[in-house]
Amino acid sequence: MPKAQETILEIDRSALTHNYNYLKSKLQSKTKFLAVVKAFAYGNDAEKIAKHLQWLNVDYFAVAYTSEGVALREAGITKPILVLHPQIVNFKTIIKHCLEPSLYNTNVLNAFITVANEEAQTNYPVHIKFNTGLNRLGFWESDVDYIINKLKATSSIVITSIFSHLAASEDANEADFTVNQIKSFKVIATEFLSKLDYKPLLHLCNTSGVINYPEAHLDMVRCGIGLYGFGNSANEDKYLKPIASLKSIISQIHKIEPNETVGYNRAYVAKTYEKTATIPIGHADGIGRHLGNEKGYVIINGQKASIIGNVCMDMIMVNITTINCKEGDEVIIFDGNNKATDLATSLNTISYEIITSISQRVKRSFIE
Repeated sequence: MPKAQETILEIDRSALTHNYNYLKSKLQSKTKFLAVVKAFAYGNDAEKIAKHLQWLNVDYFAVAYTSEGVALREAGITKPILVLHPQIVNFKTIIKHCLEPSLYNTNVLNAFITVANEEAQTNYPVHIKFNTGLNRLGFWESDVDYIINKLKATSSIVITSIFSHLAASEDANEADFTVNQIKSFKVIATEFLSKLDYKPLLHLCNTSGVINYPEAHLDMVRCGIGLYGFGNSANEDKYLKPIASLKSIISQIHKIEPNETVGYNRAYVAKTYEKTATIPIGHADGIGRHLGNEKGYVIINGQKASIIGNVCMDMIMVNITTINCKEGDEVIIFDGNNKATDLATSLNTISYEIITSISQRVKRSFIE
């Protein structure tokens, strides 16, 4: 790969293809694959990621919010798009752009039926979400009859899928809880289907569910983080390839004396004669202030350089006292070898937070 000449997020389409094929290989041939591309495709580029996945013949997409789905439609995505958290105010926009809402309580169900009737819709595709333990969004099992009665009273909507969300499928210590979620969803689905004269898709598994609970793959699975190269376990990470590399360069090198300070609020005090490098990336780009004061690091010429002082809006300073480098040299924040997972672990967070934090002002570059 060419060396970085500015702050850039390089995105590897071949790694995306690899991850898609690896996750797909764990499924039965009849099981559909839904790609989750919310939050700019987990901090990458939702439109280009979705176009590549559509070229790979993915079955479905999912986004969090209506505006994300609209952007995909305007970019030429024609596959079905599930909106996981639609807002009532956007229901007409959802219909205009042929998006498919997740309906998760009586309020949104009734509101969407009203809008669908106003828009003269017939059999508009919707998805019904049930809560099986995550306790975030979803109907309860006791709502099945209510939903069925609403369906019988209107021809404006049709149920495309019934789904739920696993809360801890990556955690072996929570296996009993996950198994109970799976059982609960299957009970709900069986009851629901017994009262319909057609069969919607059933889906429950996220990336970790795909890997750890093959018995729960059902009709479709929803993969997000796995597509981007993270399997939620060290063992699975070996088989996946992070698709993104966040890189920058050294803008300037300083030599400082003992007791000189670096950065805002003089947060770092040199202990001896030291060298520092200034790098053009900061908290406006997704390098949070919590990474400052030697909690985070970058890689320069294969060596770790601690971030010193407070992270600035547009810049960070790092300690390069023991590193042989020069102005213009490449700096790696994370890539396929120095993974976002490692950085996340050092901060007691998860890879999701690291990769989705990258600002849209950071240039994206796609490579093969």
